[in-house]
Amino acid sequence: MSKSGRRIVHDTEGLNTGDWPVATADDFITPVDKFFTRSHAPVPAIDPAEWRLAVGGLVDRPASFSLEELTRGFPERTVPATLVCAGLRRDEYLATGPLPGELPWGPEPVSNGEWTGVALADLLRAVGVSGSARHVGFVGLDAVERHGQRFGFGGSIDLEKAMGSEVLLATRINGVTLPSVHGFPLRAVVPGWIGAKSVKWLGHIDLLAKPSDNYFQSKAYRVQREVDARDPRDVSAGVAMSAVPLNAVILDPAPGQAVEVGSVRVRGWAMGSACRPLTKVELSPDGGQRWVPARITREGGPWTWSVWEATVDLGPGTHTLAARATDNSGATQPATVDETWNVKGYGNNAWHRLTITAR
Repeated sequence: MSKSGRRIVHDTEGLNTGDWPVATADDFITPVDKFFTRSHAPVPAIDPAEWRLAVGGLVDRPASFSLEELTRGFPERTVPATLVCAGLRRDEYLATGPLPGELPWGPEPVSNGEWTGVALADLLRAVGVSGSARHVGFVGLDAVERHGQRFGFGGSIDLEKAMGSEVLLATRINGVTLPSVHGFPLRAVVPGWIGAKSVKWLGHIDLLAKPSDNYFQSKAYRVQREVDARDPRDVSAGVAMSAVPLNAVILDPAPGQAVEVGSVRVRGWAMGSACRPLTKVELSPDGGQRWVPARITREGGPWTWSVWEATVDLGPGTHTLAARATDNSGATQPATVDETWNVKGYGNNAWHRLTITAR
């Protein structure tokens, strides 16, 4: 991992990056140049004039759409939505042991944007969904290499989610054309689900009776609690990831920062599981022994984070801050990473802790 200014870069090709701090009350919508990036292969070069979206599988009328046909043939929609990488806060698991082959993401792979495009549901109604279809598969036009094979990154979502008005085939972000690194000319945006479901450089949509057999659906983005001794990195026996977990993250002050003794303002973001509404966010000045309520200073929409802050009085010395949230399902965050550990380090939503010094 290297740092360039406030940009954290996790690979030599610069495909996996994120800004720190992630968000502030003044930066509720993430500027495009501060959005995190996550790719498993180089960004493909796509000619929009030649590009087509193929829609097939269990549909009544298989079709192929140009960019113009999509944007002119269906109503335009804009949905604010926060994208969260499944590896968010993975670095905290490293205290319990190594995670071979996994990027040591901290709190940086999360961003909030205003996405514009057409509703996936409108497209599916146009082609006619077979009664036997239960899932919608996406495949991108990038070229990933795994186990001697090359294929497009892909995954699937269940049909019920796909028919939600929030799920988009997006052509713009924050009012501008999608940059190449974010999926130009078209990407899926699946609010409330892990970022891996929002497939970029979209080339194929297939209606399926079962979940996609794409490597990243069937082999990678899965939560498995037990290590397979025959292949320690294999998680194919785990549960496929879908909804983002409930989470609250401290953004200010930063880890290790020195602050003045006395009243200290702490800020961060929080979001319910699958973007459920929050019922409370709490902050502890002593690692979880005492809790004070945080104030929501910018309440998010149905598919975005909310921004919170709290004030605590700190005496001289070292202090461990901790944050936790509760959503309207009654769920709250687990206390430790031991409760959430899994083979690939996905979905960490233990209390977010960091240590600062008051002087």
